[in-house]
Amino acid sequence: MNIGTAARQSGLPPKTIRYYEDIGLLTADRAANGYRDYSNEDVHRLRFVQRSRSLGFSVEECRQLLSLYTDRDRASADVKAIATEKLGEIDRKIAELTGLREMLGHLVENCHGDARPDCPIIDGLSGRSRDH
Repeated sequence: MNIGTAARQSGLPPKTIRYYEDIGLLTADRAANGYRDYSNEDVHRLRFVQRSRSLGFSVEECRQLLSLYTDRDRASADVKAIATEKLGEIDRKIAELTGLREMLGHLVENCHGDARPDCPIIDGLSGRSRDH
């Protein structure tokens, strides 16, 4: 199938498919006319990468997961280790975002939002405290 069909079936834009091919995540065959020729297995791999990316896996992690996907002698512990590491990263990001939300929420809560120039948000962003 051509890249347009592969794009429709995988849900990825052709530009992304070309990028994945350029970095070696996918190797499409070439038809006699020189155009890329994608198989159903290629589309399946593209969907695999798309789902992996949507879960936050980096391109390099997707490369590792694809390698394990095609390795029928893989240990599920290897896959679990990658997923567990990603889960830890997500938990750290959630904690960081929660802290940021609390800090910004505190600044917003303490700003009167009126015509006066005093603004705890500006003070907080500048690193100044209203006590100085």
